[in-house]
Amino acid sequence: MTRWVVLLSLVLSWNSHAEQLWIRAGKVIDVERGRVLSDQMIRVEGERVVAVSSYTPDANKDGRWLDWSSYTVLPGLMDMHTHLADFVTSSEVAAPLYTSAADAALQGVDNARRTIRAGFTTVRDVGCYRAFTDVALRNAIDRGIVDGPRMFVVGAYITVNGGGGEVTGFAPDVVVPAEMRRGVANSESEIRQRVRELISGGATFIKIIATGAVLTAGTTPGAAEYSEAEIHAAVDEAAQYGVFVAAHAHGAEGIKRAVRAGVRSIEHASYLDDEGIALMKKYGTWLVADIYNGDYIAEIGKRDRWSEEILRKNDETTQTQRDGFAKAVNAGVRIAFGTDSGVYPHGDNARQFTYMVRYGLTPMDAIRAATLNSAQLLAKEQDLGSIAAGKFADLIAVEGDPLQDIDTLRQVRGVIKAGRQIRLD
Repeated sequence: MTRWVVLLSLVLSWNSHAEQLWIRAGKVIDVERGRVLSDQMIRVEGERVVAVSSYTPDANKDGRWLDWSSYTVLPGLMDMHTHLADFVTSSEVAAPLYTSAADAALQGVDNARRTIRAGFTTVRDVGCYRAFTDVALRNAIDRGIVDGPRMFVVGAYITVNGGGGEVTGFAPDVVVPAEMRRGVANSESEIRQRVRELISGGATFIKIIATGAVLTAGTTPGAAEYSEAEIHAAVDEAAQYGVFVAAHAHGAEGIKRAVRAGVRSIEHASYLDDEGIALMKKYGTWLVADIYNGDYIAEIGKRDRWSEEILRKNDETTQTQRDGFAKAVNAGVRIAFGTDSGVYPHGDNARQFTYMVRYGLTPMDAIRAATLNSAQLLAKEQDLGSIAAGKFADLIAVEGDPLQDIDTLRQVRGVIKAGRQIRLD
């Protein structure tokens, strides 16, 4: 008993002496109450915020000051649809075969660094070509070996043979490495098996490819690739482990199947129709729509001569996706921020804010989508998503007022993740 008393006293002593940081903030955006507070003092101990109050110059006796009085301070931003552990999409269909898993992981180090320096302290990483490269990157960040955002990862896509999550476009006799096909499943039983394997390998959520994809050769974005029963098998199996399922779904029918099957979020939603919107509202399903990407693909794809098929599919889905997003916003569907970074270069995630405001969100609601809403999507709102006592000290500083000019969020000047200073310009 004495030993446990000693250990407890040591833990309490360590906590009482956790490093203190006092931050003077010119403005703080309170995403929980939808307001802006001026001349605030944020007190951080160790990894967490312990108090937010009006600034008083004589309050700090034991810790360090950080003067952000010239900046607007927000919670760390969150991107719910990234691809950090891989190379950026290119015109070369065989590009995934030109690199090893080690190459992809090391590229992921740079991608992660760019992402967190852009103010994104938490991401959901929704898939990589080589299975579990995302898990390795996540683990390296967690161990402090690599600077990067807090990562929630899938390990590999669950997809049908030749479907939207496959590496395609090769001659029939070309053998794609097994680690690039780790999530292929063609029945309910196989889906359940893949879910178990991925969670065992370190996945923290599951990504199922419910329809074809814009960027996967030979697939049709509007075509459903899994039945409702098959998607439900993934949801049911994942639920045994307390894990959510995200569904890549462009087509209207695939979206509705996924929503009825109980997925946590719909990704892309290019052909979201009124019935699908009503179902998402009914079930409380989150919408994560990458509504900036179409412009990037059209510009860079044309310049770099991406395939005619991909450019055509992009043209067919871009405006339709944005129109559906606007309808979903108007209907009150729950919106989280997700960009599909990895299609475009990492670190420019905040570019999408302008598009979200253009298609229906207020600047405050766009910021909420990337903070409080994303934390709720992850079911981590007790720890993440706002600047409040008890939550992780994930903070960013920007010049100007993002509620007046949302593009200000592309000009991050300071980043703190879990009390650790990542960027101070």
